[in-house]
Amino acid sequence: MTIHWCGTGLSAIPGLRRLIEGGHKVAVWNRTVEKAKAEVGDLTDDIRAFDIDALGAVLEKGDIIVSMLPGDWHVPLAELAISKEANFVSSSYIAPEMRALDDKAREAGVALVNEVGLDPGIDHLMAHALVADYRASDAFDPQNHLSFISYCGGIPKNPNPFRYKFSWSPLGVLKALRSPSKSIRDYAPLDVARPWDAISSYIAPLPAPESFEVYPNRDSIPFKAEYQFEDHWPVKEFVRGTLRLNGWADAWSDVFTEIETLTGPEGDARLKEMSDQFWEENAYDEGEPDRVVLCVGLKAEKEGVEVWHKTYVMDAWGDERGTAMARLVSIPVSLAVEAVLNRAIPAGVHAAPSDPKLVQGWMDEIDTLAQHLQIVDHTA
Repeated sequence: MTIHWCGTGLSAIPGLRRLIEGGHKVAVWNRTVEKAKAEVGDLTDDIRAFDIDALGAVLEKGDIIVSMLPGDWHVPLAELAISKEANFVSSSYIAPEMRALDDKAREAGVALVNEVGLDPGIDHLMAHALVADYRASDAFDPQNHLSFISYCGGIPKNPNPFRYKFSWSPLGVLKALRSPSKSIRDYAPLDVARPWDAISSYIAPLPAPESFEVYPNRDSIPFKAEYQFEDHWPVKEFVRGTLRLNGWADAWSDVFTEIETLTGPEGDARLKEMSDQFWEENAYDEGEPDRVVLCVGLKAEKEGVEVWHKTYVMDAWGDERGTAMARLVSIPVSLAVEAVLNRAIPAGVHAAPSDPKLVQGWMDEIDTLAQHLQIVDHTA
C-alpha cells in the first residue's frame, strides 16, 4: 500500500517526515518538485509533480491519498480515491460535498478521514475525552446544565505591536474575518455576522493563568452531535472559537473597519493588497518561534452549582523541531494515516476519532509535541 502525500506546504512537513522515517511507502506529490525536494529530499527520491490524472494512473486499491492542498482539491481527490477503492485523509473541515460521499465511501469500503489536524482535530479528541469522562463520572445527570468551550489560536511567542504574525498568506485570515458564526450562549443560538462583534475575554488555566481575547468562529452547533451530546441535555453554552493575544482587537480595529466596506471584485483586490502588506510587515522571521494555545472545557451545573468541570489546556511553541503549528497540524494527520492502514477507522466519511483507545493513543503522541498539556479539574 502506498501513501500518496499531496502538498508539502509549511504545515505538512513533520507528519510527512514521520511517515517516511517510520518506513511507510510514501509517494510525495507537490506542484513544485524543487520545493518538495528541499523539504524531504534527504529522506526520499519518490517526489512527483502533482497532477490528478497522473495520481489516478498509479493509485491502487487500499492506497491512501493525503491532501494537504488547498481546500478545493479535497473533494475531487476523495472522489478519485473512492473510484479506485483507495482511502483519503485531510486535516480540513468536512464540507457538505465531502459529507455527501459517505454512502459511496461505505459501498466502496474505504475511509474518508477529515478534521485530523490541530483545529479541527486535536480539539475533537479533547472534546471526546471530556464527554466520555463526564458520562462515566458520579456527577453525570442528563438534567445537568452544560457549558462547552473550545478556543484555539496560533499566536506569536514574542508579541509584536500587531498582536499577530503570519506563517503563510494572510488572505485566509482576512477572508475568515468576513465569515459569520453561530454558537450557543444563554441557551439560545447566537448568530454573529463578524467576529469582532462577539469578542470576549477568556482566562486560560495555564500554570500561570493567562488572559486572551476570544471569539466564536464558523457554526459550532453541529458539533454537539459530533461530540455525542444528547438532544435532551440542557446546553447553556456551546462555542468553538479563535483565541488571540490581548490587544488584538485594538491593533486590528482599522482592519475591521475597512473589511466592512469591501465588496465585489474591487473588494477582493483590496483584500489581496492588504494580505501582501501584512505578509511584508508581520511574517515570522527565520527561526522565530510561533505559539499555539488550545483550551477545551466542559462544565456541568446542577441547580446553578458546578458539579463537574474539566479543561484540557495545551501550550506549544516553535523550537529546534520547527514550528508548533506544523507539528500540531501534520503529525495528527500522520496518526490518522496509520489508523487507516491498521483498519482502525471504519469505511465512510469521518472526523477525528471518538474511539477511546485511539483518542488516548493520539493524545499520548500529542503530549510529546507540546511543551505543556494537562487536564485541569476545576472542582477538585
